[in-house]
Amino acid sequence: MFRLWAKQWKDNHLLSDYTYERETDDTRTHMIMDGLLKACVEFDLENPIWLNHNIKEFQRSGKTRFSKDSFIEDIMFDYLEIEVLEEDF
Repeated sequence: MFRLWAKQWKDNHLLSDYTYERETDDTRTHMIMDGLLKACVEFDLENPIWLNHNIKEFQRSGKTRFSKDSFIEDIMFDYLEIEVLEEDF
């Protein structure tokens, strides 16, 4: 089971969240990208751009934050955070 938690934050308050769950033999990268895409659809957002600091932070801790720099359109929240909750392979 693979679970990814996506959360929108504004002024240190959780605005909305989405949990992506999947049981598959797909690669971890594909599941992360699919989970992020599904969360963006749920939140009616464009897919964020992975900047170098996002990649390094996610590789180190399984968690990263996408701020306004990662989005082309203006966002109505401070950041989008994704975190891997569970990964059993």
